[in-house]
Amino acid sequence: MSQVQISASLVKELRDRTGAGMMAAKRALEETGGDVEAAQRLLREQGIAAAGKKAGRETTEGEVLATVSGQVGAIVAIGCETEPVSNNEEFQAFGKKVLDLVEAEGIEAVGRFDEERAELSGKLGENIAVAGAARFEAVDGGRLGAYVHPPANKLGVLLQVRGGDEELARNLAMHISWSDPRWIGREDVPDDLVAAEREIYLNSEEVQSKPEQARVKIVTGMLDKRFFAERGGVLADQPWIHDGSQTVGKVLAEAGAEVLEFERFSLAG
Repeated sequence: MSQVQISASLVKELRDRTGAGMMAAKRALEETGGDVEAAQRLLREQGIAAAGKKAGRETTEGEVLATVSGQVGAIVAIGCETEPVSNNEEFQAFGKKVLDLVEAEGIEAVGRFDEERAELSGKLGENIAVAGAARFEAVDGGRLGAYVHPPANKLGVLLQVRGGDEELARNLAMHISWSDPRWIGREDVPDDLVAAEREIYLNSEEVQSKPEQARVKIVTGMLDKRFFAERGGVLADQPWIHDGSQTVGKVLAEAGAEVLEFERFSLAG
């Protein structure tokens, strides 16, 4: 059986539809006897198959996008493998599409992008992943705030705070982006975790070398400074990044405000 002659115009039509390379488009048309619809399906299948092979790769590049509109806020983290792809217009358009749908419908909507994500992954030659998504609705006088750290836009925060103003909400989001707290207040920290940390400090050479009657006080001070107030610790205990002489808790108290919830996404890990 002789091979079907594929015209340049047919190749161009398929490339315009799919964005595939010239040789990939030509091969698909040859395999489908010049049927553009069938060739388009074949390219999609090949792209999805290729994306499956890339799925285990790390996605430490990409972008975090966030939006706050009235009483609703959303944040998504869209990961890829390299910086050039993170700057690709199709990649960025995909991220915006995911953000818009999460804002409109919630994080359950992310699953509807699985096929499109796989196709884009196959087309761009990298693993593309929705690394995280969150949506908040303001409740009981809550105010939403968001911050994405420029210029890389690989780190962002969405939060809800009751009390204070828009500037405080943004400053808090900025603080959280840097300090990466695990809990809002000490009451949120599991008791067994605090007990385990206390035991570690108590049994350390640093503490055991001190007089026995002073050890409990020393351990309490170590917990305050090295656990609760540390980066990755308790938000309220952390030094305020905008003024290190104050804690976040003090800033919130002075503003008559409280943090209700937050979500932080970082593609850099």
